[in-house]
Amino acid sequence: MNNQQINQRRLDATPRGVGVMCNFYADRAENATIWDVEGKQYTDFAAGIAVVNTGHRHPRIVAAIQAQLERFTHTAFQIVPYESAVALAERINALVPIDGAKKTAFFTTGAEAVENAIKIARVSTGRPGVIAFGGGFHGRTMMGLALTGKVQPYKAGFGPFPGEVYHLPFPAPLRGVSVQDSLDALEQLFKCDIEPGRVAAIIVEPVQGEGGFNVADAGLFAGLRQVCDQHGILLIADEVQTGFGRTGKLFAMQHYAVQPDIMTMAKSLAGGMPLSAVCGRAEVMDAANPGGLGGTYAGNPLAVASAHAVLDVIEQEQLLARAVTLGARLEEFLTGLRERIPAIAEVRGLGSMIAMECVDPRTQAPDSALVARIQKEALQRGLLLLSCGQYGNVIRFLYPLTIPYDQFEAALETLGEAVSAAADVAVAA
Repeated sequence: MNNQQINQRRLDATPRGVGVMCNFYADRAENATIWDVEGKQYTDFAAGIAVVNTGHRHPRIVAAIQAQLERFTHTAFQIVPYESAVALAERINALVPIDGAKKTAFFTTGAEAVENAIKIARVSTGRPGVIAFGGGFHGRTMMGLALTGKVQPYKAGFGPFPGEVYHLPFPAPLRGVSVQDSLDALEQLFKCDIEPGRVAAIIVEPVQGEGGFNVADAGLFAGLRQVCDQHGILLIADEVQTGFGRTGKLFAMQHYAVQPDIMTMAKSLAGGMPLSAVCGRAEVMDAANPGGLGGTYAGNPLAVASAHAVLDVIEQEQLLARAVTLGARLEEFLTGLRERIPAIAEVRGLGSMIAMECVDPRTQAPDSALVARIQKEALQRGLLLLSCGQYGNVIRFLYPLTIPYDQFEAALETLGEAVSAAADVAVAA
């Protein structure tokens, strides 16, 4: 069976609303490499959208899942609990950058974590309102979509969405939006749309994922924390994509002086297994009545075993330091590329959460077509890249933090060839 044959079967069997980027089908994977069903090899700079920070099929993770598979696969934690989930909650409570007593609840997906964080915030404060940011991405459930600040392709045609959700502009210097602009918009929101006493929470990604890897300025968090403290509003940090080493810290909020009240996490928490979590101040997390939180597959024992192994690997293989080293090398490479390719308007990021934004150098307008060409050129050369940004004109780099150095350098060479080829086409056009 070849890629083309399987692709036709996919078109016949699955809805077009499930968008698929690649024209090949995975057969196996190891660390930072994927092989398709025809035997072609690809270097993975997507990591399942930041899910396998510890690489595909890390031996310790495989062993942990196999060991749990020999014991039991499912009991439903809410029916018959198990110690491994309690131990994982204890580990996360000890690691998250929130002072004082904390508690953690497990779910299955990032969207579930976000949904439950909002539920917890509302029941804890007794307030309905939630404030999010333009360009933010918080999932494809109805509340997740209400919070998400990007219409195409996520929100179009799916409304109406849950009410009492409001959006602020996220600081983006390249787009002319400052931290003060965002904080001023918050004050305007309080004057025009909802009084602060009716706001339960403000939710924000420390580094916007789908929004284009825009890094939150320290001043934004300082301002939000001050407003939240003043009005009794909870601050939620959505670390679904930034968590577990991607930014060079275990959590991106460790780069900032202020702390959130609640944090959501998923993606690389369990190294490819479906697991998410909400962690927060104990008194906030305890606000919901028994039975108000949970899910049939929440805290699946195989995923919990994998998560324990992920935390062990991050510590023992010093992946936080490796994220910084790899990210610095990538940023250096992209900066050099930018000096000779004017279509690269900005290189930005934190740790190994790096992106480059592309524009038409004549007009400075976002250039999503160039990004699409770069992706195509890279894929033809065996390098898998992801795009993002409100205009689809940003390439984000999400390689496993365990990628061998030689493979990383070879991938950078391939990236340079792809960008140069795509840019030459753009100039010719």
